[in-house]
Amino acid sequence: MTTLAIPTKPDTPELSALAQALSALKLDRAADAIPGLLSAAVSDDLGGPATPQRVLAMVISAREESRIKKSQKLSGRPLGQTISNFDFAFQPAIERSRIESLATCSWVRDKMTTLLLGPPGVGKTHLAIALGVKAVEAGFSVIYLRVEVLLHLLRDDALIPPAQLRRRKYMNVAMLIVDEVGFQAFTKKEANLFFRLVSYRYQRGAICITSNKAVKEWPEMLAGDEVITSAILDRLLHASHVLNIRGRSYRLKELEASLHSRT
Repeated sequence: MTTLAIPTKPDTPELSALAQALSALKLDRAADAIPGLLSAAVSDDLGGPATPQRVLAMVISAREESRIKKSQKLSGRPLGQTISNFDFAFQPAIERSRIESLATCSWVRDKMTTLLLGPPGVGKTHLAIALGVKAVEAGFSVIYLRVEVLLHLLRDDALIPPAQLRRRKYMNVAMLIVDEVGFQAFTKKEANLFFRLVSYRYQRGAICITSNKAVKEWPEMLAGDEVITSAILDRLLHASHVLNIRGRSYRLKELEASLHSRT
């Protein structure tokens, strides 16, 4: 059987027109792949619908890849921290099955809270960011903010009417990550603004918070105001996952390894 020769470049009118149409739709990757896809279709002796299906599959894949990259960039999160590169063997206090359950993002879909609590260096930030990666991959919008950045935004927006405040990304994003809560005590004003944030997002959007403070220490952290603290925790803990992480510090592990290598 004679195999049809398919050009390596779209130099026939039909192929050129198809490539130009795809480029006009900003689908340059699919346009560049047309000759190869046609060659594969001929060599594999595929039926008529197979090539369009392959083109569409490539278009969908390219768009999804672009969406994830854009969303990851907009999230503001640090790069490179994923569940796959988390050292569960070093931190046996963390149940891998529980993290993998959270990675399904059902809690984000249900607009719940995840609290990652424990001393510095045990992997709280890594896990929070890794869960944010999974959320983006699942199609959710995510924003990562260190607590001091969030408080700065809240102070700047303190006088904004509620109707306008709803348009702020930290209010309407599907998953808000607030990192390193507890290293510095809140002022009375900041505690009230934080309550406004939690109160608005309650049952409207998921929150992931990392803190070096146990829940029982939050009143002291929140300006000593037990009423505000109770109101905040009432909303955060109503539908939540709380992970109390106790273990060695990754940073101290790296320091020990560095010192050992020098001796």
